[in-house]
Amino acid sequence: MGQAIGDVLPLAVGIALSPVPIIGVVVMLGTPRASANAPAFLLGWIIGLAIVGTVVLLISGGANANDDSGPADWVSWLKIVLGALLIHFAFRQWRGRPRGDEHADLPKWMQAVDHFTPGRSVAMGIGLSALNPKNLVLVVAAGAAIGQTGIDGADQAIAMAVFILVATLGPGIPVAIYFLMRDRSERILGALEDWMAHNSAAIIAVICLLIAAKLIGDGISGLTA
Repeated sequence: MGQAIGDVLPLAVGIALSPVPIIGVVVMLGTPRASANAPAFLLGWIIGLAIVGTVVLLISGGANANDDSGPADWVSWLKIVLGALLIHFAFRQWRGRPRGDEHADLPKWMQAVDHFTPGRSVAMGIGLSALNPKNLVLVVAAGAAIGQTGIDGADQAIAMAVFILVATLGPGIPVAIYFLMRDRSERILGALEDWMAHNSAAIIAVICLLIAAKLIGDGISGLTA
C-alpha cells in the first residue's frame, strides 16, 4: 500500500493545485451563501473524484493491471499516453497565458456564484473534479497506478482515499481559512485569488509538464523492467 500511496501523491498534488477550482471557491466564499455553498462544493469535489477513481480501479482489476510477473504492459502504455496528453495541455496553457498586466479570462459560471444553491454547488464540484480534462487524466493515472501494485481491495480503497484527501487540499484550504479566520480571511483570500488568476495558466503548464515527465518515465521504466 505504501508504494501505491507514494505513486499517487504527486498526481493528487497536481489536482490540488488546480487554479480554477481554488479561484471558484474563493469567489464563492465572498457570497451571502458562502457558509452553505462552499462545503457543498467540497462535497461535490470529493464525490466526483471518488466516482472516477472507483471506476478506474474496477476497470484496472478486471483488466489485470497486475499479474504474477508485475505490472501489466498496458498500464505502462497508458501512463505514456496520459503523459503525452498532459504535455499537450501544458503547451496549450502556456501559449494562452496572459502577458504583462493582462488577466486570464475566468469561466462565466463564476459570475453567477451569487445565485448558487447548495445543490448547484455540489454539481459544480463534481464537474470541476471529475470532468475537467486535466483532472480526469490525473485521476485515471492514479487509479491505474494503484491497480498495478496488485494490493487487495481494502488497501486500494485506503490509497484512493489518501489520494482524494490530498487532492481536496487545494479548494479545501481556502474554506478552512474562511471558517477559522473569519475577519482576516477576506484579505488573505483576496490576495490568493488575484495571484492565482494572473498566474493560472503558468501554474497549470508547469504542473502538467512535471507530472507528464513522471508518468512517461514510469511508463518507460515499466516496459523495460
